[in-house]
Amino acid sequence: MRAARQAGLDVVALTDHDTTAGVAAAAAALPPGLVLLPGAEISCRSTGPDGDSISLHLLAYLFDPTEPDFRAARAWLRESRIHRAERMVAKLRAAGHPVSWQRVRELAGGTVGRPHIAAALVEIGRINHIGEAFTTAWLRRGGPYHVGKDELDVLAAIRMVLGAGGVGVFAHPLARRRGRVVGDDVIVAMAAAGLAGLEVDHPDHDATDRAHLIGLADDLGLLVTGSSDYHGTNKMVPLGAGCTGPAAYDAILAQATGARPLAA
Repeated sequence: MRAARQAGLDVVALTDHDTTAGVAAAAAALPPGLVLLPGAEISCRSTGPDGDSISLHLLAYLFDPTEPDFRAARAWLRESRIHRAERMVAKLRAAGHPVSWQRVRELAGGTVGRPHIAAALVEIGRINHIGEAFTTAWLRRGGPYHVGKDELDVLAAIRMVLGAGGVGVFAHPLARRRGRVVGDDVIVAMAAAGLAGLEVDHPDHDATDRAHLIGLADDLGLLVTGSSDYHGTNKMVPLGAGCTGPAAYDAILAQATGARPLAA
């Protein structure tokens, strides 16, 4: 939170994967002049007519974290992440890479994911940096140690966010370097289900991507937001590398009924 203020931000959103566990600590650490927007980044999938699925992330802002259905769904996602990570560690160990499950949990300090396994691989000298793990040589889809994850159907997730009084925004829709991305037809269906916005100003989007998403958002009546997608030392992206404009922020506040922003 101090780093966000030092980066010149007036508002910072905390959207950890499938959890709101960090919100209380973040709120307690807020410096004067910084507002905290509580949320979560939800692991989702979109399944096509051929039965093939594509992973995508849904940013959920200002929802009621105690709403039962959405709370249970996040708990299920977190539990599945643990089992997935355990299986990846088991694959690594079977191949002769001495990654400790206990150490992975220590590095996570909460919800565990591939970045923490990657950090453990760096520690034992198998790779030089965390990004190296997110290739098909290691933990990326198609790699020898990758394990698929359980995810919510994205349309069901959007409805859950709405049911908890929150606002849903499609995170980095055209981040192709992460893998396959959904087509505009899926985004149209997401908008019909209640999606509020598209995250456009993101480090993984080039100028062409941003222009396309802005046009699509305009056609569908969606908000345009931004984010650095800051992950601490797990990514070399600084806070404030992407931002949401004041008008879009005000629109998010106007739509949300589940929670309010927090200030010191």
